Amino acid sequence: MAKSGTKVKAPITNTPVKQIKKILISQPKPENEKSPYFELERKHGVELTFVPFIQLDPINFKEFRKQKVDVVSHTGVIFTSKNAIDHYFRLAEEMKMNINQETKYFCITESVALYLQKFILYRKRKVFYGADGSNKGMFDVISKHKENEKFLYVCSENQQDNEIINWLKVNKCGYSLGYMYRTVSSNIKEVIAIKNFDIICLFTPSGVKSLFDNFPTFKQNGTFVGSFGSNTAKAIEEAGLQLQIKAPAPQTPSMITALDKYLNEAKNSL
Repeated sequence: MAKSGTKVKAPITNTPVKQIKKILISQPKPENEKSPYFELERKHGVELTFVPFIQLDPINFKEFRKQKVDVVSHTGVIFTSKNAIDHYFRLAEEMKMNINQETKYFCITESVALYLQKFILYRKRKVFYGADGSNKGMFDVISKHKENEKFLYVCSENQQDNEIINWLKVNKCGYSLGYMYRTVSSNIKEVIAIKNFDIICLFTPSGVKSLFDNFPTFKQNGTFVGSFGSNTAKAIEEAGLQLQIKAPAPQTPSMITALDKYLNEAKNSL
């Protein structure tokens, strides 16, 4: 990854001047054949390649106990990803914890909130999510409950969102950090030729790190970059790359809708 203060020179405009053919999605391939990604592929005649840039290694219950975090004493849990939900309930099962049915869950997006249905009886009075997929949107929801709740922020051992932590501190919330997994860069350099893609879509700061871990000399050279989430966008820009596609936004709440909009604009610009 580029050093702080060092910018990769990438004279790239936001408007495509070439036909977009190949798009790299730095996530696992959807198992559902009806995924909107495949509809996007058919609609625009592009080729999507799915390669996860990161892998999550679980922190087992013996390691977790060393953190001395009493999970069940928290009345509110903060989730910024579906992975965090998976590991929270995995550890709860491993440690035979009885999660209070009145526990409230605060999620970054509606999609993350709905994923809770896999583990709990979903009730709107205990599941909350931000209006626009941003940290601020989630903070607006949490602020309505901060006086009466003790929060557990479930996150990666090496990838916490400092904006969330700082907000909890500034607003004098009772909270703990629960490190339940760690993020590791996947070995992708032997799987893909990064220069072959017209667009690269990144979803986490760890994904940005993995890009440079695998391709230390990566330059855009006409490649367009998309990001999901404000922290990912910040990591991309700090790496010296220019960002063309950003989600979520009011008109583009997902990476799929952002790509659809961008590909439509690309056709019109040619």
